[in-house]
Amino acid sequence: MNDSINVALLIAATVLLIAVAAVRLASRLGLPSLLVYLVLGMALGPIGLGIQFTDADLTRTLGLCALVVIIAEGGLTARWSELRPVLGPAVVLSTVGVAVSAAVVAVVAHFLLGLDWRLAFLYGAVLSSTDAAAVFATLRRLRIKPRLSALLEAESGINDAPVVLLVLALSVTETSEGGDHPWWEHLLLAGYELGAGGLIGVAVGFSGAWLLRNAALPAAGLYPLATVGLTVLAYSVGLAAHASGFLAVYVCGVVLGNSHLPHRRAVLGFADGLAWLAQIGLFVLLGLLVEPADLGPAVLQALVIGLVLLVVARPLSVAASVGPFRYPLNEQVFLSWAGLRGAVPIVLATIPLSAGLSGASTLFNVVFVLVVVYTLAQGWSLPPAARWLGVLAPDETTELELDAAPLERMRADLLQLDIPPGSKLAGVHIDELRLPEGAAIMLVTRDGAAFVPTSTTRLRTHDSLLIVAADRVRDATERRLRAVSRRGRLARWFSEHGDESAAHA
Repeated sequence: MNDSINVALLIAATVLLIAVAAVRLASRLGLPSLLVYLVLGMALGPIGLGIQFTDADLTRTLGLCALVVIIAEGGLTARWSELRPVLGPAVVLSTVGVAVSAAVVAVVAHFLLGLDWRLAFLYGAVLSSTDAAAVFATLRRLRIKPRLSALLEAESGINDAPVVLLVLALSVTETSEGGDHPWWEHLLLAGYELGAGGLIGVAVGFSGAWLLRNAALPAAGLYPLATVGLTVLAYSVGLAAHASGFLAVYVCGVVLGNSHLPHRRAVLGFADGLAWLAQIGLFVLLGLLVEPADLGPAVLQALVIGLVLLVVARPLSVAASVGPFRYPLNEQVFLSWAGLRGAVPIVLATIPLSAGLSGASTLFNVVFVLVVVYTLAQGWSLPPAARWLGVLAPDETTELELDAAPLERMRADLLQLDIPPGSKLAGVHIDELRLPEGAAIMLVTRDGAAFVPTSTTRLRTHDSLLIVAADRVRDATERRLRAVSRRGRLARWFSEHGDESAAHA
């Protein structure tokens, strides 16, 4: 027994370290890291170490758990100031766009590949969802216009919810309870689940943010655990209420991530690391589940459906969804090309597979091949496509990252600020900051040495500041620091007041 555990731990640790190192290698080669993880999983299977793994139910369960963590991290790092202007297009793209994409793929799969209507719509539903992990990992290395980046991230965080509902409805077997409900009942149920999931996410997010700000936990490391725990709680409450757990997770993450969380940097760093771990485990597990010998016959179907998805279904869904919001043609083309697929379609394909639906095994293999080909085609081409379409973001002043820790019994916060390159805080004297009464810079760290500043101390790039601010002036202090960082000591003359919503105006 002990030997088996030791071997399992050795394999897990080795795979994890190889996967972490593969991120660096994949970045240098311009390959998406998820492909490396999938190949790593396949290498552990019959063609490599010979590990036999065929448990689709376990893969589905662990895959859904991994998606919860990945979507939570996406919500926590989403900025409401960027998300709010694109919320309408994102919701339409995640619902109407999903329906259009699924319908187009279903029609082609039925008439061209000869699939029955139910299986054809299942192909369309599984492939209509963009992948949160792929989108978050890719777009955060590519500086495109903020509203496009926010729209793609919001779409990938929201569209999992309606797609999961659609796939579950299509995967119900004829002998299962509820398999004969009329279509309009499914539509009403989907509306309830999405609406209730969003409300549950808001409720858990706001109540959790209040608790984290007011419950002085004994260790800073408990705040990241509690924050991630709250997002998982939102998912569980959503499922208990027969609502969309995925939407509840994303909304809860957005609310928490845009609240004044204590130890914010530690929280986001922990969530980022946990999301990477979830991605690695998920992709390796999916690679382990696939049978390489079964992929050959699925190549032709995958290429046909992938081409239809890329050239017809996705562009039509984007045009129908964001066209009314007056997005220019070049941005619509980029949105069409940047609809990244990844682990989500493969995980969704395990739902009909575990339900024993006829044709589900072929569906899984087709989706697996399509995701690999799709990722190779899109991964390297996004940067040149963004340049050619003119959607790259202009150079902007680096936004400030403020971290905070509550001071017990003092009704104050301790703020930590690092002055980034490009910030106009550099060169400003302490007295020129004009922080509100109740806030003061207590310590400056420069070149590894810490000192107490005076009113004549001039700030420099890469300085680290320690600021104490009373609760009542914390927001005003942050706004003033942002304003000076963007426009310098005369920020007010330029009507710059440091509002976060104006960061990318």
